[in-house]
Amino acid sequence: MQTADDMIPLRPDRNIALELVRATEAAAIRSVPFIGRGDKEAADGAAVDGMRAFLATVDFDGVVVIGEGEKDNAPMLYNGEHVGTGEGRAYDIAVDPIDGTSLTAAGRQNALSVIALSDRGTMLDASSVFYMDKLVTGPAGVGVVDIRLPIGENIRRLAKALDKPVDEMVVSVLNRPRHEKLIDEIREAGAGTRLMSDGDVAGGINAARHNARTDMCVGIGGSPEGIVTACAIKALGGHIQGRLWPRDDDERQKGIDAGLKMDHVYEADELVRGNNTLFVATGVTDGQLVAGVRRSGDYVYTESVVLRSHSGTLRRVSSEHLVSKWL
Repeated sequence: MQTADDMIPLRPDRNIALELVRATEAAAIRSVPFIGRGDKEAADGAAVDGMRAFLATVDFDGVVVIGEGEKDNAPMLYNGEHVGTGEGRAYDIAVDPIDGTSLTAAGRQNALSVIALSDRGTMLDASSVFYMDKLVTGPAGVGVVDIRLPIGENIRRLAKALDKPVDEMVVSVLNRPRHEKLIDEIREAGAGTRLMSDGDVAGGINAARHNARTDMCVGIGGSPEGIVTACAIKALGGHIQGRLWPRDDDERQKGIDAGLKMDHVYEADELVRGNNTLFVATGVTDGQLVAGVRRSGDYVYTESVVLRSHSGTLRRVSSEHLVSKWL
């Protein structure tokens, strides 16, 4: 039983959450003219500009641990950049103005604008190794599944924990050539697959939600996305493990030089330490987690989620914006 003091939220987070929503909303809204237009760089550039402008007004001292520069050669929101007014609490921050730029350019589902936050010095900087092998489930998987086990064994263990037939299990995987064997093994175990073209942050969160249509998210995706997902999973009480997947010997050595552990299974508390994380996302295109940004006449409509580990809550924010103020 928690005491009354344990249940009192950390006040700075409570105020910052809505400010971060404004930043992800700005990124999503700025991307509207580019949804389905085939130009992912233009969409991402507009989203970066919108997010950064709003982050500059937030009263906090943020350092970008996971940003745009390493993967997108962007001049803003790069790793190491300070954001916010510099006043207030010190945080590590991970940003992805559009997680799923290809999805946005094609008008496909599950593109998000994302910000994740944790106390200063608690977020793993895995940027020197671009890919990470991940395993994500909801709370039922805690202490049950393990990324070191064969996927079939993990599926059977989780199915038992969920009291669910194996043939009703659904596993999300990025649809990539590197996952052909993994996909075959999932199906051979008797489970179904949900193949994602991009957007493994949404895939991981959807697997961890209690009322989602998928039970597990596995496979090799971006290591920055793994850290971002970990911030959300902590709020959902779910399970996440990650193992770095360097593409060649040079990248492996680069990771070692940066202090990262190769062939090591990173648990949730190693990806993001502590129990004070915030995850905020606004839909860019429609998906299971949130509806996409939508323009209708003089208004733009957005839907966002805020996940906070300290209180274990998921809140939804639906907003209407005047087009004249934005586009």
